[in-house]
This record gives sequence, structure tokens and C-alpha cells, in this order.
Amino acid sequence: MGKCTKFSSNICQVTTLYDFWKRKYCPDKMYLPSLLFVVFIAGAVVAYLSFNVPYGLLSFFSTKRIESNSNGQGPHDTSLVFRVRQQQMPVTEDVQREAVAAMNLALDMEAQGKYDKARKLYHHALKLDPNHVEILTAFGEYLEKYENDMLSANHMYSKALALCPEHTKALINRQRILPVVEEIDQRRFNIIDRKLNLFVKIPQNNPGLRRAKKEAYFSHIYHTNAIEGNTLTLMQTRAIVETRIAVGGKSLAEQNEVLGLDAALSYVNNTLLGRIGSITLKDILNIHKRVLGYVDPTEAGVLRDTQVFVGEFKPPEAADLPSLMSDFIEWLNNEDTLKLHPVEYAALAHYKLVVIHPFYDGNGRTSRLLMNLILMQAGFPPVTIKVEDRLKYYESLEMGNAGDIRPFIRFIADCTEQALDHFLLTASGSSALFKQINGTEKNVITSKDEL
Repeated sequence: MGKCTKFSSNICQVTTLYDFWKRKYCPDKMYLPSLLFVVFIAGAVVAYLSFNVPYGLLSFFSTKRIESNSNGQGPHDTSLVFRVRQQQMPVTEDVQREAVAAMNLALDMEAQGKYDKARKLYHHALKLDPNHVEILTAFGEYLEKYENDMLSANHMYSKALALCPEHTKALINRQRILPVVEEIDQRRFNIIDRKLNLFVKIPQNNPGLRRAKKEAYFSHIYHTNAIEGNTLTLMQTRAIVETRIAVGGKSLAEQNEVLGLDAALSYVNNTLLGRIGSITLKDILNIHKRVLGYVDPTEAGVLRDTQVFVGEFKPPEAADLPSLMSDFIEWLNNEDTLKLHPVEYAALAHYKLVVIHPFYDGNGRTSRLLMNLILMQAGFPPVTIKVEDRLKYYESLEMGNAGDIRPFIRFIADCTEQALDHFLLTASGSSALFKQINGTEKNVITSKDEL
């Protein structure tokens, strides 16, 4: 009881002291504004800490994570912005069993003649386990037998053999349909060759041809930059090339990418295209020097000295680049390589350079310019891979990484044929070749439908 009385007495003393100081230093008129001011300051401090502390912590741990992943090989990746690499989740035994069960059920649907259900089950099985050799082989047999899709079936067999080269069934199946696949691809090349023969007959002073070439120049710069993420429009790209005046609201780096492509494309057209001789390493370095010269002069025209990553794909080590590039140049000028169809030759050159990934940045743009150099030396018009086809472009490249390069060659063949069609139709609108081109086009389209 005594303790309670003492505690109450202390409270009364504190309250009396508080009232005394309040009356002396805080008159009634100033008490409320002072309280509001204190509350405002406290709220501002809390808001500042809640906004900045999480970002500071995130930045701290992100820096630690990037440093731990670099392993002393440099802080940058394949571009100036660090790219997060999404790793594919490993397939567990339960998922694998479910995938095999789906495949077995698909085989049962095949036996019952329920082909639509079988196809859906195969797709489900490959979604669960995309690298299961038996599922790939079984789906390839389904495509070959019931859908007569030899190209897709060959891709399934090729992917299975890339994962397991000793797989007997996949090897036998691919060898069986390979002549058919080669015949289909050769017929596509024959169609392209017939259109090329028409293209080379167009006079160089044809107004439509001159206009198409000029449009193709700006189109290539726009699309090849847009594929890499550049946000400039075709009209803005053309304005920068023609006037050299900056576009408001766009980053300087994006506009410098346009100037770099303009310089590189001019170098290809004016220096390399009319030159007689082999393609050298210096030529490729000079192309890249112009591609990246306005954006990153220190890395332009120089082989990278650090490890880079492209999604889940890991390019070769920097130490291996000199020997790999030497082998690549030797392959480019090899007698057997030069016997390939120009479209196949250009597509393979593009793919091989991308896989080697010799530069810190600008590998795709340099590879597409090298592809165009090879095609134009063979008499083809400039070929543009459009940004609208970016997904198909990347998917065909990944198919090459999975063991089947033919889909990428076919993709480049499609782009080449589209370029020929555009130039032929543009030129025919103002030349005497209209009737000849129009009549041959009908024959070509008929032949194409037979594929």
C-alpha cells in the first residue's frame, strides 16, 4: 500500500512539473501549432526511411550477388545493363514419371486413332520434360507418320541425338527421312534461285529498284537496332541518318546506335562489297568497330576479354576467342564452304559468329551485316530480319543450339525470299519486266505450294 501511495505521489509531481513548463514556454495559443509541427516532421522522417531503406538494402544485396556471380571476370554482361539469367528448373523424378506417363497415354491414343488427343499429350509431355530423348523420338515418329511433317520430325530426332548421340531409334529415323528433308530444302533454294535470276535482270537505273534499295538501307538500320531493343521509329531513324540532328525525347545511346549502323552499312556497301578476295578477321573487326564506335569506342572492334552470358547460353571463354575466330575465318574461305548455296552459307556464317560471340556487345548486328555481305556478293538484294519476326528469329537460333541448324537456315531463306519478292514487285511497277515477273511469280508460287 505504501509503494502505491509513493508511485501516485511521483506521478502527481511529474504532472505538476509538466504543467509548469507548459505554461512558461508553451502558451495555449502556441501549443497546438507546435504539436502539429512535431507530428509533421516525424511523419516526413518515417516516410523518407520507409522509401529509401528498402532500396538501399536491395541495392546492397544486389551488388553482393552480382559480385559473387562475376567470379572475378568483370562486372558487365552482354550489354551495359546487367541481365538477369533465368535458369531452367531441373526436372524431378516425379515430373519425369508424369511426362513418361503422358507419352504412354499418347501412344495409346495413337493406337485408337485419336490423333488430336495424342498430339496434345505429346506437347504436355515435352512441356514437363523437354529434353527427354524417348519423348522426342516418339513425337517425331508421330509427326512423321500421322501428320507427314518431315521437317518437324527431323528436328525432334536431331534434338534427341544432340542429347544422346547413341540413341539407335532416333539415329535410324533421322537417316531414313534425311533425303526427304534435303529434297524439301533444295526445292526451296530452287525457288529462290529462280527469283534471283529475275532480280539480276532488272536494269540498275530502274526507278523502282533505286527506290527499293534506298528504303532497304533505312529499313535494315531500323529493324536490326529494334531487334536489340532500340525504341526509335523508322521515321526517326531515317531523320537521324539524313540530317544528323538529334531526336528529342530519345536517349543519346539509341541515336548513336543508328549512326553506328549507318557507318557500318556504308563500309560494307562501299568498301567490302566491291572488293575481290577473302573475308578476313580485320574485315569483321572493322564492321564491329563502326557498329559500336559511337556507343562504346573502347570496346569497338576489339575481341572481348571477359566472360559474358546470353540468357541460358554461355558463349566460349575469352581466352579461346583468338583460335575460334581463326577457325571461323578459315571456314568462311574454305573451298567446300564456298560450294554451299549462298543462303545456306550466309545463314551458317551468321549462326557461327553469334555462337562464338566474340564481342562484348553488338554481336547480332555484326552477324547480320556479315550475312548480308555474303548474300550481296552472290547477287542478292540486302536482306532484313524484321523486328516483327524477332521471336521466330530467336527460336530458330535456339533450335540450332539444340542440335538442329536447319530451321535457322530456313528462316534466313524465308527472309531472303521476302526481300526478293519486295524488290521484284517494286521494280515491276515501272519497268517492262512486269509481265515476265508476274507470269514467273505464278509459277514460283505454284512450285512453293508443292513443298
